[in-house]
Amino acid sequence: MICEPIHPLHVSIKRELFMADSETINGRLICVLLLAVLVAGCVVGPDFKRPETTDLTAYTTTPLPGRTTATPTALGESQRFVEGGRVNPQWWQELGSAKLNALIEEALQASPTLAAAQATLRQAQELYAARAGSTLYPQVDANLSAQRQRANPISLGQTGDSREFSLYNAGVGVRYTLDLAGGNRRALEALAARVDYQRYQLEGAQLTLAGNIVTTVVTRAGLAMQIQVTEGILRSEEEQLALTRERARLGQAAPDDVFALETQAEQTRAGIPVLCNRLQQNEHLLAVLAGRAPGAGALPSFSLEEFTLPADLPLIVPSELVRARPDIQAAEALLHAANAEYGVAISKLYPQLNLSADLGSQALTTGALFGSGSAIWSLVGQLTQPLFNPGLPAEKRAALASFDAAAANYRNVVLESLRNVADVLRALDNDAQRLAALSAASDAAQNFLKSMQRRYALGAGSYFELLIAQQQLQQTRINLIEAQAQRLVDSAAFYQAMGGGGVSNSY
Repeated sequence: MICEPIHPLHVSIKRELFMADSETINGRLICVLLLAVLVAGCVVGPDFKRPETTDLTAYTTTPLPGRTTATPTALGESQRFVEGGRVNPQWWQELGSAKLNALIEEALQASPTLAAAQATLRQAQELYAARAGSTLYPQVDANLSAQRQRANPISLGQTGDSREFSLYNAGVGVRYTLDLAGGNRRALEALAARVDYQRYQLEGAQLTLAGNIVTTVVTRAGLAMQIQVTEGILRSEEEQLALTRERARLGQAAPDDVFALETQAEQTRAGIPVLCNRLQQNEHLLAVLAGRAPGAGALPSFSLEEFTLPADLPLIVPSELVRARPDIQAAEALLHAANAEYGVAISKLYPQLNLSADLGSQALTTGALFGSGSAIWSLVGQLTQPLFNPGLPAEKRAALASFDAAAANYRNVVLESLRNVADVLRALDNDAQRLAALSAASDAAQNFLKSMQRRYALGAGSYFELLIAQQQLQQTRINLIEAQAQRLVDSAAFYQAMGGGGVSNSY
């Protein structure tokens, strides 16, 4: 509900017992309370409405196949997209590795990134509680004071000597601000939205952590296998080089052949440290993701053979994606906060009513303070309406601009999320096809090697040709290993794109 401004008004009521006029006080209080009742139900600013879901029915312009390409090789199984399926909150368990499950469980408990996100969430919750405590309920304070005074009767037109005395006061004060325009309620609404934002940030951090661990583990396992195959290629090339050197010594090969093979062998040797460096970097990254120092101890080793490819991939429809992904929900929470803060800025243009009351005792001695002391009280009601403050309309316009920025950011997050899902879906299909092609190439290289082995055994082929066939097979295996690892990475990316099933609800 949007309130219309009331007429400029400033009312201040304050009476003390020794100046009491009960009828006057009661009359003014009734006026103030009637005015408060008239506007108490008013909350400025538009109520927040969740953005409408997208009307898209597909993520890509061309339809996806019902299943990805199947290949008769490790991690070459077909994967099926199941629309309307539910994502397992512990989606990494679908990869079938108990060691991976244990590592992610450890990381979710020990990660300093998650600890920081959890602390930030608690901070947002306590800020909300603090604001609620100071605005929803009256503030009660106890006070005790003592002062020494000197009174001169001459200043009052009386005769007599000056007199010094002590004056003691004890009392209780109550303060409360009536939320006439709903500014406090809008402020609490904004803080509650920021609590939601931090909660979704935590959920997104947990999802990202699990995805990064899976990607790092799979990459590390693939690199270890590539290093083994590359070392096998190097041994084959060194053997071929030694044979060529012997042939050159016997005059059956030119020196240029030796130089060419030496170049090839050294290039292969140079590639091994590069792979080792990538492997070691992944090990260091994995340790940090798990909440450990890189030198704190050995991490469990993984191989691609221990993973299984998820057969069914639960595909959330675009209209439901905005309620599943934590990044979209976080952007919506910021939009909600900006809407409420716009209401707070508007409320500053409306009257504010502050009530306060004090009840206490005043005496010349501490002994009489709670006995025969003079009781005193005061009651103050103050209603204030801004008349001229050019800064308040500017604050309102700034809050509206902030809301427009949050709305644009929300739309951008939604579009980026849809693009992310589209990229992942295409990668799943294309990488399955790539694996099929590389598997066929590996089979062809294997058949070629067998043919060379038969020819060499019959004396129809040279050992040099046999070594070349072995190198081709090993190089094809390196590409095949990379493609197998990529299918696991694509599957992890898919679960992340689908929002991870709300992993924060379980931790």
